[in-house]
Amino acid sequence: MKLDCLPKQPFVVFLLMLLCLSGCARVNFEESLATTNQTAVDFTDGKLSLAQTAEQRALMAQTAATLLAQPLSQNDAVHLALINSPAMQAMLAQHWSDAARAAQSGRIANPLFVFERKTLAAEVEYERLLAFGLLDVLTFPLRYAAAQRRLEQSLVRLAMDVVENVTKVRQAWVKAVAAQQNLTYAKQVNEVGVISAELARRMQKVGNFSRLQRARQQAFYADAATQWAMAQQTATATREELIRALGLSDDQEQKLKLPERLPALPEAPRSPEEVSKAAQSGRLDIQLTKAAYDAAAKEQGLTLITSLTDIELGVRYDTVFDDAAGAHDNREGYEITVRLPVFDWGDMQRDAMNAQTLAAANRLEATVRAAGSSLRETYAAYRTAYDVSKHYRDEVLPLRKVISEENVLRYNGMLIGVFELLADTRDQVNTVIAAINAQQDFWLANAALQAAVIGNPIMVENGQQSAKTSQRVEMPH
Repeated sequence: MKLDCLPKQPFVVFLLMLLCLSGCARVNFEESLATTNQTAVDFTDGKLSLAQTAEQRALMAQTAATLLAQPLSQNDAVHLALINSPAMQAMLAQHWSDAARAAQSGRIANPLFVFERKTLAAEVEYERLLAFGLLDVLTFPLRYAAAQRRLEQSLVRLAMDVVENVTKVRQAWVKAVAAQQNLTYAKQVNEVGVISAELARRMQKVGNFSRLQRARQQAFYADAATQWAMAQQTATATREELIRALGLSDDQEQKLKLPERLPALPEAPRSPEEVSKAAQSGRLDIQLTKAAYDAAAKEQGLTLITSLTDIELGVRYDTVFDDAAGAHDNREGYEITVRLPVFDWGDMQRDAMNAQTLAAANRLEATVRAAGSSLRETYAAYRTAYDVSKHYRDEVLPLRKVISEENVLRYNGMLIGVFELLADTRDQVNTVIAAINAQQDFWLANAALQAAVIGNPIMVENGQQSAKTSQRVEMPH
């Protein structure tokens, strides 16, 4: 028994055309990564990649080992996070998945093939039905356009997430190096406290110090010891924060070495004109909200149709075999299925879509209006941090050095005592710590400004670290 093929050639050609259309929406994630590397080149340096094979992971592990073999600079820390952090790789894979889902929404649903076999006495009937959503085909241009807008959103979100993660790595590196640098000077303050407390104990023992004088020196030592312990905890916490940002394993963590100090201040800060010009090249936050608005507008037009009805077209080809007569008969036809808007006219769906489009339009306007303000605020924090750090470098530290040198001369001339000299040493070290914190504030603000320029504002409380140095107990004279 031979089954006849389905008809007809024009219909087969139509199906082939639908097949070609349904395959238009595609995702090449390697191209997405290349685009992101180009968009955020100041953050990735073209090194953003997703490891999909064992060979790629092995190569990344080898590169990570090379980076960890020397003190890790800020740029190397970013490179290490891009290739070594499992969280970064998971974020990239998730964006691949989101992009694929967005592309899938722009494809035509597969046709439905139904085959039935019926028998009645000497007759055998074969029924074949090929059905597909006719409304899907008619609205394909709209759904394809909406899928493209969602793909654009996915690409912009990828760039924004990469910028955010890289900025966190940069700031974690700054905090870890500054905390390590502060720890060195906190140890020096503690050593001064130990010396002054021991000297005060001996002087009281021989009757040259009162109980109150010794208690003051002992209180200074206790405060210095507390500050040193807090500095140790801060150094540990910031180092672990950096380790998490880099995605280091226990073995890699033991190899992590940081520079002894933060980079020097640049010769001059970035000018407002330079920052404004760089920001005008295309902010990611505006691109994202614009893509969201475009997608909502496209989906609104689609909802106007799909919320009201749905149409399916089916082509039927049946064959009836009469075994008694030894003959067969073919029957051809088609059927159309229409969903009748009796109970639900789709008005709530259309209202929801209209409201969503209106919300997207207002979000776009709000983002455009806030873009300049957030950039100005971030630049103000950056410029203030630069001026404060430069003031410490050019004015405060040189003055403190002159004071220290003069006090040494006065001590050698027996014009001041040892406790006055130790107090001056403590003040000098505290000034250095304040200068380090001001330098840390600048580099944190610099990282935030870089993110704000590209359109992903990350605010930093300027002067937060420097304020900590004001909460200290002065050494008694």
